[in-house]
Amino acid sequence: MKLKHTIIALAAPFLMKAQQVMTPEILWTLNKFSVTAVEPSHAGIIYSVGKVDLKTEKTNRQNFYLNFEKNQIQKMDILGKKSIFQWDKNGVYATEGDKIYISKDIGLSWAEFYTIGDADNIVVSPDGKKVAFSKAVQVENLLGKDKYADLPKTTAQIYTDLNHRHWDAWNEGKYNHVFVASISDDVSKAKDLLDGQKFDTPQKPSGGSEDFIWNPDSSQLLYVCKKKSGKEYATSTNTDIYAYDLASGKTENLTEGMLGYDVNPKFSPDGKSLLWQSMARDGFEADKNDVVVMDWTSKKKINLTKNWDESIVGDVAWSKDSKMIYFTTAKRGTKQFFALNPKDAKVKQISDGTFDVNEIVAFQNDFAFVTRTDINHNADLFKLNLKDGSMLQITQVNKENYANLTPSKSELKMVKTSDGKEMGVWFHYPPNFDPNKKYPTLLYCQGGPQSALTQFFSTRWNFALMAANGYIVVAPNRRGMPGWGTKWNEDISKDWGGQPMRDYLAAADFAKTLPFVDGSRMGAVGASYGGYSVFMLAGIHENRFKTFIAHDGLFDMKSWYGTTEELWFANWDLGGNYWQNPQPKAYTDYNPSNFVEKWNTPIMVIQGGIDFRVPYEQGQEAFQAAKLKGLKTKFLYFPNENHWVLHPQNGLVWQREFFDWLKETL
Repeated sequence: MKLKHTIIALAAPFLMKAQQVMTPEILWTLNKFSVTAVEPSHAGIIYSVGKVDLKTEKTNRQNFYLNFEKNQIQKMDILGKKSIFQWDKNGVYATEGDKIYISKDIGLSWAEFYTIGDADNIVVSPDGKKVAFSKAVQVENLLGKDKYADLPKTTAQIYTDLNHRHWDAWNEGKYNHVFVASISDDVSKAKDLLDGQKFDTPQKPSGGSEDFIWNPDSSQLLYVCKKKSGKEYATSTNTDIYAYDLASGKTENLTEGMLGYDVNPKFSPDGKSLLWQSMARDGFEADKNDVVVMDWTSKKKINLTKNWDESIVGDVAWSKDSKMIYFTTAKRGTKQFFALNPKDAKVKQISDGTFDVNEIVAFQNDFAFVTRTDINHNADLFKLNLKDGSMLQITQVNKENYANLTPSKSELKMVKTSDGKEMGVWFHYPPNFDPNKKYPTLLYCQGGPQSALTQFFSTRWNFALMAANGYIVVAPNRRGMPGWGTKWNEDISKDWGGQPMRDYLAAADFAKTLPFVDGSRMGAVGASYGGYSVFMLAGIHENRFKTFIAHDGLFDMKSWYGTTEELWFANWDLGGNYWQNPQPKAYTDYNPSNFVEKWNTPIMVIQGGIDFRVPYEQGQEAFQAAKLKGLKTKFLYFPNENHWVLHPQNGLVWQREFFDWLKETL
C-alpha cells in the first residue's frame, strides 16, 4: 500500500479574513475527524476524515497515518474496502467481507488472519490466538412469522413482558451475544458466552467493542452485561462486569453487590490493575460516576473518586507507565482534562479554557493527544502538555472551511438564581457582534436532564449556527448540570418543573437587563427535557417569551410514563408511577399538559416517529392542544428519526424550518 507523505502543519492562530457565517449546509458538510486505531507504543495513530455527501447522505472517508515522533502525516489511500479495527503488538487488524486480515507494516501489505463470517465488534486477543466478537442471536420467538411457520406473511408481534421496544427498535427476539473462538478452529465452533439467555452484550442501544475486553494473558474475556430481562431490565440500571475463564468455562461477576452502572473496563498497561466507571445506586442513570480500580491479583477494589465532588462524564485512560489515570469531564460549563493519582486518590485539573476536551487518544512523554471542540469548531487532534496544560493543535481537517467563516464568541456569566445561588450561563454572540445593537435572543434549554452543557459542537443544536442567524443564545447551566458539584447535579431529580424552571426564568430576566438584548424578542427552544422545559415554560412564563420550539419534548407525564421504555429513568426522576398515593408532583404541579390553559404564545413542535424514549404521541398531543386553542403552531414530523436527527437531509429540513419559524414569530 502506498503512503503519501506530508509534514504536519502545526496550527497557527486564526488570522485569515473571514467572508461568511455558518449555514446548515456548511455545518453538515464539515469534515469529521475520527481516531481509528492507536499504535501500541503510542508512537502514532491511524485516523479518518469523513465528509457527508448531502445527495446520497453517505459519509466518504479518507484514512491517514500520523507519526507523532516524526511529525509526519501519511495518506493511506489503497486500503480498498478494508476497515481497520485494532492495532496491537502483533500488527494492524482489518476486516473485508467475512475475513480478518493482519498487516505488520501499517497497511503496506496484508495477510489473511481468520474467516470470521457474520460478526460485529471484533477484538483479537493479546496473544493473537483467539478472537472475540458479537452478533445478534435469535433467543425467543416474538414475531408471529417465527412462532407460526405456516403464516410467513403475518406482521404480528407477541409480547408478555416489558422491554418489548427500546430506543428506536422493537424486540424481535434477537439479543446481542458475545462469542470467543480460537483462530485454529472454524468460527462455527465459537463459544456463545450467553448461550440461550435473553441478555445483551454489547449493551443496547449504543454499546460496542468497549463492552468486552481480553485480560493481559488472553486467558479470560471480560464483558459488560445487565443480566436482567423484561420488566426487571426496564426498571434497573444494574450492569455488571463479568470475567469468563476460557480454561474452566466458569464466569465470575467482578462487580457483585455494586448496584448501578459498571462499565468501560480497562486494564493498566502493566496488567496489574483493572479500572472501570461505576455508579452506586440502581435506577439512577445520572448518579455520580466514579473511577473504581481493582488489583487484578487480590481482586481488592477501591473507589478513587468517592470523595471528589464531581461526576466523570467523559473518557478515562491509563498512562503508559500505569502510574496515573487521566479523564475528561464537565467543569463549570466546559469539559476539561484531569489527572488522578491511584496512590493518594488526588485529582488535579490539567487543562483550562473555553473549549471541551473529549477523547483521550495517546500519550508521548509529558504530553497527551486529545480531541477538542468548541462551539465554532468540530473535533480536531491537540497535543496537551501534562505539566502546564498548554495545548498545540495537530490536525486541521477543516482549515479551508474555517478560513472563510466568521466565528462566534462565548462568554460565561454568573447569574443569581431565585434561591440566591450562583449559576453559570453561557452567552453566545452573533459573528461581528455589536454591543450597541439590540439582538433577538434564544433561551436554550438543555436536555438530559443531566447532560453537560459545555462547548460541544453539534450538527443539530449548534450554537454557532444559531448565533450566525443573528441571535444571542442564552444557555443556563441550571440545576441538573454536571460540572458544578454533585448536589447541583442531583437537585433536578423529582423537581423537574420546580427550581430548574426558576433557574431558566432567572437567566431570561438577567439577559433582558443587558443593553444588547431585545427583551421583547426572546424565544425558548430545546429538546428532550429541554422540550419538556419549553412546554412547561409555555404555561408559566408570564409573557417573557414571544415564541417556543420544542423537539421530542415530554408533554403529558402520565401518558409519557405509560409509553416510554426505560422505566428506571422515570421511576427515579419523576418519583414513581402515577397511580401511587400520594401522587408525585411530576403528574400534577410539574406536568406541562396541566398548564395548557395558560398557553398564549406561538409554538413549534418537532417529533421523531421512532423515538421510543419520548414517543410520537407527546408531540402530537402538544401540537393538537396548541391548534385547538387557536395558537399559531407548526408540527415538524420525521417518521424515520429517533430521539436524534441522524439523516443529513432531515437535518437540513430541521434547521431550515427552525429558522423560518423564528423569522416568522420572533
